[in-house]
Amino acid sequence: MNLTVGSWRLTFALARAPSRTKASASASIPSSIARAYLPRSTRVLAQRFHSSSTFPRSRSEALSARQRLRAITFQATFPSTSQRHCSTASKVAIMADRDTLPSDFKPAHYDLAIRDLDFPNWAYKGTVRIDGELTKPTTQIVLNTLELKLVSSSIVVSQNKSDQSWQSSGFTEDKKSQRTTITFPEELPISSKVSLLIEFTGELNHDMAGFYRSQYKPVAPPAASVPHDDEFHYMLNTQFEACDARRAFPCFDEPNLKATFDFSIEIPADQVALSNMPVKDTQTVGDDKKLVSFERSPVMSTYLLAWAVGDFAYVEAFTDRKYNGKQIPVRVYTTRGLEEQGRWALQHAPKIIDYFSEQFEIDYPLPKSDILAVHEFTHGAMENWGLVTYRLTAILFDEKLSEIKYRNRVAYVVAHELAHQWFGNLVTMDWWDELWLNEGFATWAGWLATDHLHPEWEVWAQFVNEGFDQAFTLDSVRSSHPIQVAVRDALDVNQIFDKISYLKGCSMIRMLASNLGIKTFLKGVAIYLKKNAYGNAKTTALWESLSEASGVDVNTIMGAWIEKIGFPMLTVTEGPGSQEISVKQSRFLSTGDVKPEDDETTWWVPLALRGKIGSQGVESLALTTKDSTISGISDDFYQLNTNATGFYRVNYPESRLKKLGTQLGQLSTEDKIFITGSAADLAFAGYSTTAGLLSFIQGMKTETHYRVLKQALDAVGTLKSIFAEDAQVKPGLEKFILELVEKPLKEVGWEAKSGEDYNTSLLRTRLLTSAIANGHQETTQAGFARWTAFRANPTENPIPADLRAPIYRAALRTDPTGTVAALKHEWFTTPAIDGKEICLQNLGHATDTGIISDTLLPFLFNISPPAAATDSISSGDMHILAGSLSGNRVGRPLLWAYLRDNWDQVNAKLGGNPILIDRLVGRSLGKFADKQVLAEIETFFAGVSTKGFDRTLETVKDKIRGRAAYKERDAESVKGWLIGNGYA
Repeated sequence: MNLTVGSWRLTFALARAPSRTKASASASIPSSIARAYLPRSTRVLAQRFHSSSTFPRSRSEALSARQRLRAITFQATFPSTSQRHCSTASKVAIMADRDTLPSDFKPAHYDLAIRDLDFPNWAYKGTVRIDGELTKPTTQIVLNTLELKLVSSSIVVSQNKSDQSWQSSGFTEDKKSQRTTITFPEELPISSKVSLLIEFTGELNHDMAGFYRSQYKPVAPPAASVPHDDEFHYMLNTQFEACDARRAFPCFDEPNLKATFDFSIEIPADQVALSNMPVKDTQTVGDDKKLVSFERSPVMSTYLLAWAVGDFAYVEAFTDRKYNGKQIPVRVYTTRGLEEQGRWALQHAPKIIDYFSEQFEIDYPLPKSDILAVHEFTHGAMENWGLVTYRLTAILFDEKLSEIKYRNRVAYVVAHELAHQWFGNLVTMDWWDELWLNEGFATWAGWLATDHLHPEWEVWAQFVNEGFDQAFTLDSVRSSHPIQVAVRDALDVNQIFDKISYLKGCSMIRMLASNLGIKTFLKGVAIYLKKNAYGNAKTTALWESLSEASGVDVNTIMGAWIEKIGFPMLTVTEGPGSQEISVKQSRFLSTGDVKPEDDETTWWVPLALRGKIGSQGVESLALTTKDSTISGISDDFYQLNTNATGFYRVNYPESRLKKLGTQLGQLSTEDKIFITGSAADLAFAGYSTTAGLLSFIQGMKTETHYRVLKQALDAVGTLKSIFAEDAQVKPGLEKFILELVEKPLKEVGWEAKSGEDYNTSLLRTRLLTSAIANGHQETTQAGFARWTAFRANPTENPIPADLRAPIYRAALRTDPTGTVAALKHEWFTTPAIDGKEICLQNLGHATDTGIISDTLLPFLFNISPPAAATDSISSGDMHILAGSLSGNRVGRPLLWAYLRDNWDQVNAKLGGNPILIDRLVGRSLGKFADKQVLAEIETFFAGVSTKGFDRTLETVKDKIRGRAAYKERDAESVKGWLIGNGYA
C-alpha cells in the first residue's frame, strides 16, 4: 500500500501469521486469517505493490495500518480520536437506530467456490468458508441469505494452539429479514481465529439481482456451451448493491463488515470467467469444464464482490502512468462480436484512472481494471472493484449507428464508476445513511474528469441544466428527505438511490468545492482517502479533512445542507433608488404551502454576487442569517448565484427578471439556465408569476445555445403538460414554442455540417423534435418523407442516428398505426446499441387511444414467455416506455388504469426486484395535475403493499398536489398572457 502524506512516503512490510492445522475433513483452516503491517521506518521511500499480498488482509489490519499512519504523521496537526469520531454513547445510539446483524461473529476473509452450474434448471452449488472471530460465547451465528438453500455447515474454533470443530444442528430462515440462523449443539467459545464452512445451492435468477442470467441475441457465432432457448442466449453476472450479495452466497452483507475474498468458479471450458482480481490459476475439470481461481481481493464490502461467466471477448489498452513500474491493463469485455464498440470507453478509462490517481494522490489500488457490458441491467453501471459492470448504452458506442449524446453518457459513466474505485471502494460509507458520500462525490468527480477530457462539451452547463433541475424537483416536495437520511432497515435503502443522494449530493460537493477552490477541495479529499483507506467513514470525516486543507469550519457551514431536508429560496427586495437589496432565505416547496414547522432551517448560502458598484468580479459573500441587506448594488445590473454554483433558487422582483431578459449578453450559459429554472420553479409554486417566466423566455428568440434553449423548452413543456387541456392554451403555447425555435432551426437545418460541435448536434435533434411535436407542418412533412424513404429502402436511405427521434415523431403523427408496428419491429431487430431505447422513448408519444390500449400497454407489461419475445419489453427497460407514456396527455390516464387494474401482473413481472417496481411507480404517475386522480392513487395503494416504494409513492403524490395547485391557480392567467401577447 502506497500512502502519500505531504512529503512523507511510508512503507509497510507484510508478514504472514503462522499456519494452522486442519481440524477435520469438513472444515479446513486457512494458513492465515489476517496479516499485520509491520512498520520498518518512516523515512524510507514508498514502494508500489500489485500482488494480492500487499492488500490489508482484514478489517482490523486495515484499521491498524490507518491508525499507525495517523500516529506517525498526523498526531501534531489533527484532533484526537475522541474529537474526530462520535463518542461510545452516540455510537450505541446510532446502532440502536439500525437493524443490523448480531455482532457475535466478525468476518475477516471469505473463500467462495461456485460449481455445478446447471443451465437447464438455472441453478448452482457453492461452498463458502468465512474466517473471522467470535466476540462472545454463542450457540448461534446469524448471517444474510436470500433465495439460497443451506445444505450443511460446520465451524472450527482455534484456542490455545488447538482446534475444535462442530457440525451445525439446524438452520432457521427468516425470509422477511433475509437472515438465516445457524445453530450449533454446544456453546462456541470466544476466539480470534474461527472458520465457518457452509455448503449451499442457489438460483440463477432472471431478476437482475444477485447471481443472475442476462439474455441477448448473439451478433457473432457463440461458443457451443453458451446456454440458450428458442429466442435468446444467456450470459451470467452479478449485481450485489445494495443488499443482494446474500442472493448469491451466505454472507455478512453489511457495508462496514469488510473482508478479503478468494473466489473460484467452475465453468464450461469454452467460456470466460471474470472477477474483481486477475486470474490466479485455471485447472481442467473433466473433459469440458475448467476451474478458474482468482487472486485475493483487498479488504472490501460484500456489495463490491463481482463475477461473470460468458462468451466474452475484449479490447485492451493501458494507462500512460506506471504503477510499481507497470502500466495498468484496462479491458472492455462484451459478448462476442460487440467488443469493438468498447473503443470509445477504452479511450477514456485509462486516462481517467491516471487523472484520479494524480488528483486523489493515491495510485489506483488494483492490478487491473475490467469493464463488462451486461445485456440486462437495472442501473446505468455498478462500481464493483476491478470489474465494473454497465448497461450496454452506458458503455458501448457504435461510430456509425449510435446517437452522439451517448458519447457523453459513456464518458461520464466511466468516470463516475472509476471515481468510486477510491470514493466508495477504497473508503466506504459506514452505513447506508451515508450513501451520498459514495454517490454524490462520484457524480461530481465524474463530471470533473469529463470536463477535463472534453472541455468543449461544457458539462457544467449540462449539469445545471439536467442535474440541478432533477435535484430541485425532488427536493422541493414535502416528502423529500435529507441527504443523510436515516436507514434503519438496509432493505429500504434502494429508494434512496435517488436524485437526492446523487444530484443534490453532487450539488453540495460542487457548491463547497467552488467556494473552497478546486485544488484545496481535492487536497482535502486526498487527506480523507489516506486517513480512511480500506475502511469505512462518515460524512464528518470528510468535513474534518476538508477543514484541515482549507482552514474553514466545513462541518458548520455544511451541516444543515446534509442533515436537513430541502433548500432555500432567496427572495430579493430592491430599495427604490437606494442602491441596496434585501435578501431573505426561506424554504422552497413546489406546493407553495410552507408552514412554520417547514421553515426552521437557516442555511449557509454563498451568494456569488455580481453587480456591486466598484467591483468587476464576483463578491464571495454568504448569507448566514434569515435575512440581510446589501448596499452598493448597481441599479442597472446585478445577479446572485453567479455561474449557478449554489443550490438554491432566486426570486427576483418581476421587473428585475424582465430586465435580465434583456441583458442575456451579460450572463454566462450557466446563469441563463439557472435563472430560467428558478423562474419556472417559482411560478410553479406561486411565489412569482407564469407571466414573468414567459416574458423572460420571450427574450431568448435569438438564443442558439443548446443548453439554454433546452431549459427554456423544458419550462414551456411543463406548462403545456399542465395547462394544455384548454382549447386556447394548447395552440397558444405551441405557437410560442415554434417562435422560440424558428431562428436556430433555420440555422442548423436537417443536415449536419463538417466539423460541427457536439452541442450543435444535440441542438438540431431537439429543435426538430420540438418543431414536429408542436405541429410545424413543413418540418413534419420533411421528417415523414425521410421515414417513407427509409421504409422503402433501409440500405439506400438509412436514418442518421441523431435524426431518429424527430423522424420517428413525424411518422407517429402522420401514420401512427404503421409506425408503431414498424418501431416495434425495429426495437426487436435493431443492430444499434441505443436503438431499443430510442424506439421505446418515441413509441410512448403515440396519441391514438386504441393503439395505446391494444398494442403499447400489453407490449409494456406482457411477460415472456408465454408472450412472444417480440411483444414483451425487458423488465429493466420498462421505465423508458412508461416514462414516455406518462408524459403523453393521452397515454397518462390509460397507463394508470392499466397499472391499477393489472397490479398482480405488474408484480409478477417486476416483484423479484424492488428497484424496478419503485422506478416504474415513480416514472408512471407523477405527471398528473388532477386531484381526483390523486384520490384514486391514494385509495388504490392503501389496499396493496407498498414495501420497497412507499417513499417514492409519497413524492409522486406531492408532485401531483403541486401540479394540481398550479393548474387551479394559474390556468386563467396563462391563457390571459397568451391572448394578450398574440399567441392565442
